[in-house]
Amino acid sequence: MEKKRPVPVPLTILTGFLGSGKTSLLNRLLRDPGLANAVVLINEFGEIGLDHLFVEKIDGDMVMLASGCVCCTVRGDLVDALEKLLRDRDNGRIRAFDRIIIETTGLADPAPVLHTLMSHPYFLLRFRLDGVVTVVDAVNGAATLENHPEALKQAAIADRLVFAKTDLLDNEERRRAFAKLSQRLHRINPTARVLNTADDIGAADLLDAGLYDPASKSPNVQKWLNAEVLGETACEVCGEDHHHEHHGHHDHGHHHHHAHDEAIRTFCLTSAAPLSPDACGLFLEMLRSAHGPNLLRVKGLIALSDDPERPLVIHGVQHVFHPPVRLDSWPDADHRTRAVFIVKDLRPDFVEGLYAAFSGQARADTPDAAALVANPLSPRSGGLLG
Repeated sequence: MEKKRPVPVPLTILTGFLGSGKTSLLNRLLRDPGLANAVVLINEFGEIGLDHLFVEKIDGDMVMLASGCVCCTVRGDLVDALEKLLRDRDNGRIRAFDRIIIETTGLADPAPVLHTLMSHPYFLLRFRLDGVVTVVDAVNGAATLENHPEALKQAAIADRLVFAKTDLLDNEERRRAFAKLSQRLHRINPTARVLNTADDIGAADLLDAGLYDPASKSPNVQKWLNAEVLGETACEVCGEDHHHEHHGHHDHGHHHHHAHDEAIRTFCLTSAAPLSPDACGLFLEMLRSAHGPNLLRVKGLIALSDDPERPLVIHGVQHVFHPPVRLDSWPDADHRTRAVFIVKDLRPDFVEGLYAAFSGQARADTPDAAALVANPLSPRSGGLLG
């Protein structure tokens, strides 16, 4: 009898710069009944104030918390820690868990963690990336974004942006600064859901940000992409304008302050023209090889011509893409290609022109993309901001 494959465990990455309030949020989450069967990986116990929650020592790197969660440190390689968790779970050394939360260091770029999950063959079978939660200090967040590129990237790739320390906005100057910070983060990552630790938020608000709705076990594209905030109905590749494009150039009064995040743009690629499976593979490979470091996050559905009723799910972070998955059917009435791109130093019209060229809908005003398709070995400067 063939052994049944385990159901993939949802995995969430919790990130945020040093002093952002990430530790306080983690403590709060671990008291939530919704995480009673979760595993939390943290960097060092000494950095997290969880001592009052420890009830049982399992081994040198694991403790059982009062909430029922298993908590362990990531002192070495993340792969080793995750593999050990799976071995202990499968061999009955720890009880079965239904979720993993990885808390990164404050200085960490979360992209390598995502790369590990997207490229490790065994983890692709056992885990399902649920989302990235980024905590932002409401008081010091603007200065942090200004001085630390890591913090900017943490915000750019988030599915959930959580403001902490809003109780310290106790004067008009701080409140005005926070309003500007909120606007700035919205320009950087307009599709992220924004939450506030001052509100009564819990695990249900922060988690389950992935494509699949855990209740219905079916895809929820609208929630996952949140493309409506980009005005995605106006962003057909054959359209004339780019009102859907979001980036830092709107704040002309503070142009000189935000030079490094003005290069970040969010847009939605939408097209009624399907790609052949081969053309789709080439489209993604050309994007990845030509501009991989600039693709901060890509997620969406692509319509394919060989079986129009079964779209392809894509999800990438820089040069690493999760193996594409074919759905059994479209999750809603919209059967167009829809993909949200968060990019750095990359023109939306280049990506759209590349898709149009591969779908046979190339326009005369996208010569860079058409030339790249015709000659993949040519210089790829066409995708950079001019």
